[in-house]
Amino acid sequence: MLRARDRQASPNSPSPSGARGAPRRFAAVTAVTVALLAIGVGPAPAVAPPPAGFADLVDRLLPAVVNISTVQTSEKRNEDQPSPPSPNLPPGSAFEEFFRQFFDRQRPTTSLGSGFIISTSGYIVTNNHVVEEADEITVTLQDETRLTAEVVGRDAKTDLALLKVKASGDLPTVTFGDSSKLRVGDWVVAIGNPFGLGGTVTAGIVSGRQRDIRAGPYDDFIQTDASINQGNSGGPMFNVAGEVVGINTAILAPAGHSVGVGFAIPSNLAGPILEQLEKFGRARRGWLGVQIQTVTEEIARALGLPEASGALVAAVTADGPAEEHGIKVGDVILRFDGRDVGKMRRLPRLVAETAAGKSVAVEVWRDRGPRSITVVLGEFPDDDVRTAARTATGVAARSVKITELGFTVSLLTPELRKKFELDVAAEGVVVTAVAKNGPAARKAIVPGTIIRKIGPDQRTVETPSEIAGVARDVGKAGQTTVLLFVELRGTQRFVALEIDRG
Repeated sequence: MLRARDRQASPNSPSPSGARGAPRRFAAVTAVTVALLAIGVGPAPAVAPPPAGFADLVDRLLPAVVNISTVQTSEKRNEDQPSPPSPNLPPGSAFEEFFRQFFDRQRPTTSLGSGFIISTSGYIVTNNHVVEEADEITVTLQDETRLTAEVVGRDAKTDLALLKVKASGDLPTVTFGDSSKLRVGDWVVAIGNPFGLGGTVTAGIVSGRQRDIRAGPYDDFIQTDASINQGNSGGPMFNVAGEVVGINTAILAPAGHSVGVGFAIPSNLAGPILEQLEKFGRARRGWLGVQIQTVTEEIARALGLPEASGALVAAVTADGPAEEHGIKVGDVILRFDGRDVGKMRRLPRLVAETAAGKSVAVEVWRDRGPRSITVVLGEFPDDDVRTAARTATGVAARSVKITELGFTVSLLTPELRKKFELDVAAEGVVVTAVAKNGPAARKAIVPGTIIRKIGPDQRTVETPSEIAGVARDVGKAGQTTVLLFVELRGTQRFVALEIDRG
């Protein structure tokens, strides 16, 4: 995955993306009437013809798209790096000092990107990776006017940056549209500064939505086949109404060539972040304070969920918003602020898009039914706060071999704490042996795993015999899955074990 930015520090380095082929040619569309022979089949839906061209649209939008060039002064050669070979010079020679300064001096490097103006007073949107290491930033307008820009705020997690320039008069602007209304197959237009050419327009369609390309924690990219290359980073992606629906950010470029797979940050994700950058100089994301995991088919059956969807709460941050408002370990978050969670990875994005301090309705699945909880979001901490779930204190019990689940569990004794290197404050019961190819082994449970909670109601485990009892009760009820909440080396997760009936 390559960022669509052009760094010129090393002109001999291979280009990570190549030029696209011949321009797209639009064939004329001929209307064809098809007789419907099948009884009960209605008329075919009307299909909008492709646009005849984008010239009028581009004329209106192009003045608000800018080229961005940056200068970064490279750090002096690291002392740990080997010195360059030096000629055989006499000690104290003036040439010796000249040679040292020649190789140790700071060398400027330049990079190119794109951006677009969103206010007449000079606010400009671009990618964080275009300007994050810059010592100087220059913005070039379509009429070749060059302006010095300052960074108002940057957000590395969403790869967004907001700049500000001072101009003699009002600047042309573009506006944001609603990226949630985009459909796969919709036309989009990208304008940017590929390879430093400036003012380049490409067109294509939306190829996919909600793409996770592992670029950051809030990936929700729009995929397009509109040609995007180095230098397009930070440029706008427009819908046919001329609204910004995405910010071009990255390309998939195997072998270093553009293959028509580009990615843009959705406008609906960018909008709230940019507002915060303008107000505070940084992103103030909403914070719920939970650690989550995917709801598998087995977990859904164990909890009585109609389908495997939502985000399963595996841990709740002490004194965080979720704990304060009653969200518990074992809850499945189905809806957040009126929007379906669907896949687990969507929840962090939904929370991040919501302003800190906002009161939101959170629908959770608990005790085999839905319930609504109102939560006032906190502000996401700057540092990585470790989440932890509170558990009750364990009591003494003997070791128990549970054949149905494929493991042996025991009370947490000082000897076992030492053997498995467990924290002195750890509570629950510990797995001491795992049957080969049994239910536990198939779910990567290993000796040293702590079992904290069990069952759909997630009761705290106090004795090993409790686990055996739950396994028997589940079997007698004709159910097939036992839900455990476990911890191994500080990582907590839910595990649904299929009962082995032998």
